[in-house]
Amino acid sequence: MSVRVQPRQLAFALPHAESLSRDDFLEGSANAEALGLVDSWPDWPNKVMLLAGPEGSGKSHLAAIWAEEAGARSTMAHALTAATVPGALATGAVVVEDLTPDSFDERALFHLLNLAREDGAYVLITARIVPVAMEIALRDLRSRLRAVPVVQLKAPDDHLFKALIVKFCADRQMSMDEATLNYVASRIERSFVAARHTVELLDGEALRLGRPVTRALAAELLRES
Repeated sequence: MSVRVQPRQLAFALPHAESLSRDDFLEGSANAEALGLVDSWPDWPNKVMLLAGPEGSGKSHLAAIWAEEAGARSTMAHALTAATVPGALATGAVVVEDLTPDSFDERALFHLLNLAREDGAYVLITARIVPVAMEIALRDLRSRLRAVPVVQLKAPDDHLFKALIVKFCADRQMSMDEATLNYVASRIERSFVAARHTVELLDGEALRLGRPVTRALAAELLRES
């Protein structure tokens, strides 16, 4: 006698692109100064500026907004080489993303900053920590970076934190009612990374179980995690 096995619904990890337009940027006290910097271009206090903040705090979103406005090219800090510097500055503006100690070519970045100064080009750097906290071997680069004005993004307040959860849900075409939103926001770490990760988990579990995202599902998931 054959036995019929009920198929189990599988949740596939499909990519979900976040919108990086100006209209989709969530404003709050945590990022007001950084947004003001982007909006004030080209009237910057210095042609080289640095945005610092934790992972997921909106640095890349702000950099994308500025790049669109300024016609800037973008490069990851770890991908920058001496050979790629002239091309990176070809439009007169460049974003250098995710400047992380020990993961980039110090001489290439120093060359970029020197060439940008000669050409009068704009440079926007993003990093998780401020330059004074970075271990940089090249003395001249260390001095140059520590002189760059820094705008820091702070932890989100309650209103912005809930708005972030809603945005991450929208990016995944996932709905969440107010009761579930309030429950989730009150029970996870108040960080950008925690908000994104929790929404990903809820979406995946809802798809796997074939259930909507509810307060009960959130309670089950957060109790287990």
